[in-house]
Amino acid sequence: MGGAAMAGSEEGLYSRQLYVLGGGARRLAGARVLVSGLRGTGAQVAAALVLAGTGRVVLHDRGTACTTDRAQQFLLGESDVGQNRAEVSQRVLAELNPRVVVAAHTGELSEAFLASFQVVVLTESPLEEQLRIGDFCHDRGICFIVADTKGLAGQLFCDFGKRFVVDEPAEGDPVCAVVQDISQGNPGVVTYMGTEDSRGNLFCDGDLVTFSGVEGMTELNDREPIPVRVLDAFKLEIGDTSSFSPYRRGGLVSQVWLPQEHSYEPLRQALVDPKIQVMNPKELPRSCSLHAAFQALHAFREERGHLPRPRVSVDAERVLELARSLGAQQGPLDEDVVRAFASVSAGDLCPMAAVLGAMAAQEVLKAITGKFLPLDQWLYFDALECLELEGAERLTEEDCAPRGSRYDGQIAVFGADFQEQLGHQKYFVVGAGAIGCELLKNFAMMGLAAGPGGDLTVTDMDTVALSNLHRQLLYRTADISKPKSVVAAAAVRRMNPSVRVMAHQNQVGPATELLYGDDFFRHLDGVASALDTLEARAYLESRCFRCHTPLLDSGTEGPRGNVLPMVPSLTEPLRPGDMSRDGTFPLCTLRYFPRTIQHTLQWARDEFEGLFQLPAEHVNRFMEDPAFLDQLPAGLEALEVLEQVQGSLRERPRDWQDCLLWARRRWQSCYHDNIAQLLHNCPPEHETSPGVPFWSGDKSCPHPLTFDPDNDTHLDYILAAAHLFAQAHKVPPCSDRAAVQAILRNVVLPPFMPQDELRIPLTEEQEEAQAPVDSGRLAELTQDLVQRRQELVGGEEVQVPLMEPIHFEKDDNIHVDFITAASNLRAENYGIPPADWLTSKRIAGRIMPAIITTTAAVAGLACLEIYKLVWGCRDLSCYRNSHLWLSDCRLLRTHPLPPPVYQYGGQEWSCWDRLEMQAVGADGQEMTVQEVLDWMQRTHGWTVTMLLHGYTMLYDRGGDEETRTRQLAQRLSANLEDAGEPRRRELQLTYVCEGEDPEAEDARPPLLCSLP
Repeated sequence: MGGAAMAGSEEGLYSRQLYVLGGGARRLAGARVLVSGLRGTGAQVAAALVLAGTGRVVLHDRGTACTTDRAQQFLLGESDVGQNRAEVSQRVLAELNPRVVVAAHTGELSEAFLASFQVVVLTESPLEEQLRIGDFCHDRGICFIVADTKGLAGQLFCDFGKRFVVDEPAEGDPVCAVVQDISQGNPGVVTYMGTEDSRGNLFCDGDLVTFSGVEGMTELNDREPIPVRVLDAFKLEIGDTSSFSPYRRGGLVSQVWLPQEHSYEPLRQALVDPKIQVMNPKELPRSCSLHAAFQALHAFREERGHLPRPRVSVDAERVLELARSLGAQQGPLDEDVVRAFASVSAGDLCPMAAVLGAMAAQEVLKAITGKFLPLDQWLYFDALECLELEGAERLTEEDCAPRGSRYDGQIAVFGADFQEQLGHQKYFVVGAGAIGCELLKNFAMMGLAAGPGGDLTVTDMDTVALSNLHRQLLYRTADISKPKSVVAAAAVRRMNPSVRVMAHQNQVGPATELLYGDDFFRHLDGVASALDTLEARAYLESRCFRCHTPLLDSGTEGPRGNVLPMVPSLTEPLRPGDMSRDGTFPLCTLRYFPRTIQHTLQWARDEFEGLFQLPAEHVNRFMEDPAFLDQLPAGLEALEVLEQVQGSLRERPRDWQDCLLWARRRWQSCYHDNIAQLLHNCPPEHETSPGVPFWSGDKSCPHPLTFDPDNDTHLDYILAAAHLFAQAHKVPPCSDRAAVQAILRNVVLPPFMPQDELRIPLTEEQEEAQAPVDSGRLAELTQDLVQRRQELVGGEEVQVPLMEPIHFEKDDNIHVDFITAASNLRAENYGIPPADWLTSKRIAGRIMPAIITTTAAVAGLACLEIYKLVWGCRDLSCYRNSHLWLSDCRLLRTHPLPPPVYQYGGQEWSCWDRLEMQAVGADGQEMTVQEVLDWMQRTHGWTVTMLLHGYTMLYDRGGDEETRTRQLAQRLSANLEDAGEPRRRELQLTYVCEGEDPEAEDARPPLLCSLP
């Protein structure tokens, strides 16, 4: 079926989420979920489920909203205080996604009421209620989740029943690799080929695989899935193949995911005998202590009627006594952890609610979709390192007592003075997409930049699109086509009118350095990166590094995310990602030897550009510019362009039927004739040398296809190609499949005749070696085209521009239809498994899988680090790098590394160090180069032999005397003005000193000169 049929479907709207959740995401529309407790954590769970498209979400809360809820409950407005939390939250959530039914329930959670739900989530329930509902849900096969945050710690529990089936346990798609060899033996060993972007082993021990397209050892084809054992990055053991036929060539080995059945214990039993998930065994004692602490907290609240008062040691000690008496912990109790937890357990922090709420929402999605392994069964997360900040231990009960403020939940943890500090902050948020929306929401709840002198600037070049609405919290349907930053800033003001937020619509890059220069960055307290490209993130990191500005870098890809804090002089500079992988493939691989669907999709992208974009651009330039032919570069490129122009003019269609005939000829050329010619040059039995087959290893032997108008993929190609060809030539298209089939049945094409003299480059070296240009052919083409232009210009019917160039757009269904069909037909040529429409769109459109749960969790983790930055923490051990895998509910938090150091001039330097000088001479004017060299000699004892600003040479002792004299006498900015550089208030200079090799790349501290 053509992808155009999806134009109005849910799949187009939720495509990025579908890439994460797979086919099981289609079950979301029929799901019914109850979320009980609508404070911070419950609000985050509910919002994520509504954005994700869950069919029916029922909100339950019997309490009324109060002022302090507004430190973490982002759905509440000031006028909602005093009203039921579930009811006011329902009104806001219903606007988030009109496709989701959002209802409120304020009564009892009776068994009759609970029985209608597929998933039940409790976020604010007492332990007695958790146990009652947990027992009922376990008996009825209802997936049951508890998510709770108290101060700086949170717990997550899942019970998905006695027999829960996981359809797709892992992230991404099953692995597929090209077979190179299979040995006859017991066990047999399969050697396979890795893909260009694969790193490490593609398979794991115990994986199940199937084989297809294997020649020789055909017994492996279409067998039941076989378990494997990994030998190394390219070899697998598969069992006994000693009785099979010898392997000849070809074949694919494909990973198979079979449904898995899992069993879970009810909450009542899991409390006593907990299975706690940790990243490494060293974390287990801490998690066990928190397991006991949460139970003790329930007991304390039952006993006293309230949570422990902030920083009241007698209350914290009582919680510790209860934890000891419960005896629920596994192993020794970490009393310091329990005390710290209890001392701030009355606190409510938006970042903690964001992290736990997002993780809980992902578990709900697992319960509905069967995608990814659910949590088994407990997870504890804490940020108690925030209590180790210098001076935090001196906070008193009075410092943390309630003030009647919306921030009382935050004051309970960090004190009132810290809240004032948050209000004074100047922060820059770069990007207002999914992560940016979540960061801004958290900032509004935290009160960042909500006080005197505070300033929050957000910039984003984009406008709101329909596909943004299901993962970017701050936007609604009415905001489509409006600037993201402007809409986001307005949403922040509604959430917290005190926040001083300003919206920009600029890209942060070299082109905007006059706006976002050194002065701008140096006046900031911090920068939050919410960018979606590695290049943009790397540039922002370089600006913050240069200006010594703290940076929080956040990134996501599907269910994975990370947060990396960069603190000047304290942490190493960031490396947001490896930018060496540019997604390109060798031309020879794409043209003749594809092995993966990525290869065929890139080939299809190249086809699209070569058929519908470049020819139209060249024809229009040819028609509009008489000098076009003279401007072409010499050589083969000119010949190719001229042939392209001539072909486009010769094949100009008169009507839709001409477009169909063109598409049919193109199909024949690509999928039959070209493959038949390749096999004529290199037959299946061809050998590169005696006994060494040509079609082996990374070269799969193709086979030509025979056109069939009743084949859906064949017809999809013809319709999409003809439609695009018609659009490029401004001919009205038609989409009547039956009529097209009827025309195609009567099309007869001449039989293929192989060309013996045709040269096919079979290696990269042959591809790059250019044949001599036929000058006679070039002259003939030029003369013919000049004549054609005169004829066309003289005609009355010609339109200018003559053609419409079509640029590939991933959100255009016809474009994706063509790419999908073109790629899958080529994949069939080479025995490569095809890709469906959505997968083809993702790969060809280079779409990053995205889901609201990951972005919300990552933003929460970033804001925990902002607390430390605002506190002014200079203790490296308090900061955390965070790495998140929601697919299996794992969170790894590690200490950032310190900055690297090096030796120079007899001392140790950090990569953050620089030499700073006021470049003001004795006369009050800007220093000359001579004065700068004198300062270096006087201050550090270094004799400078070369001084540079970037690539501009300010001084070179190796030059002639006249040049040296002129350079030394010039003022710093005069040298730069001579080089055409704009004037700056600060210059960062590099230098080489006496005794150093100027060609060596030795590390040395840069020289920062402040000009008057």
